[in-house]
Amino acid sequence: MSSGKRVLIMTAVVAERDAVLRGLRGAGSFDVLAAGVGPAPAAASTAAALASGEYRMVVSAGIGGGFPGQAEIASIVVANEIIAADLGAETPDGFLGLDELGFGSARIPVEAESAFRVAEALKAAGLKAAIGPVLTVSTATGTAATAAELAARIPDAAAEAMEGFGVATAAFQRGLPVLEIRAISNTVGPRDRAAWRIGEALNALESASSVLIEVL
Repeated sequence: MSSGKRVLIMTAVVAERDAVLRGLRGAGSFDVLAAGVGPAPAAASTAAALASGEYRMVVSAGIGGGFPGQAEIASIVVANEIIAADLGAETPDGFLGLDELGFGSARIPVEAESAFRVAEALKAAGLKAAIGPVLTVSTATGTAATAAELAARIPDAAAEAMEGFGVATAAFQRGLPVLEIRAISNTVGPRDRAAWRIGEALNALESASSVLIEVL
C-alpha cells in the first residue's frame, strides 16, 4: 500500500487525536494532528502540515452526528463525498449552494477505491460501517427543521461534522487523495447533549483507526 510517504490524519480536538493514536499503536507511516474546530482551522492546519512534510494521503477523522436511518450511534461512516452543506446563500425560495451560485463547488470527491477498502475492512473487523456523504457545517445542527432541510437537500447524507471540507480543500489543492472517517456520537437533529455517546464514539474511532494500519 505504501509508497514510502506518510498518511496525514487530521482531527479537530485532542481527544479525537489521542483515540486515533491509540488505535494506530505507534504505526510509523502515520502523522496525527489536532487542527482545531471548524473548516477554517482545519484547512489552515492541514495546509501547514502538508507544506512541512511529504504525504501520499490525507484523512479527516473524528466523531460526528449521524443522520437517522443512515448511521447509528457508535457506528463508523466512511465518506464517499465531502460536502460543505452550509456554504452558499439563503434566498426567499430556499438555500442555494456554491455550485448553484456558480462560485465553484462545495463538493470534494474522496479516493473511492480507498474509501471502499476501508469500509469493507471495518466490516470485516466486526465494526458497523457505512459509506455515504459526510456534510461539513460551521454550525452544528440542533433542530429538527434544520436536520430535515439537510436530509431533503442531500437525501443520502450519512453524517455531519465540522472539519472535513477544510481538510479536503487543503489536500485537493496539493493534488492529494483524501478520506473522511466519522465515528457517530449523536443523532443529527434536536440538540440533546445528555443523549450524546462521546465515549462510545471515541472507542469506535480507536477501533476504526487500528484497521487503517492494514489498509492505508
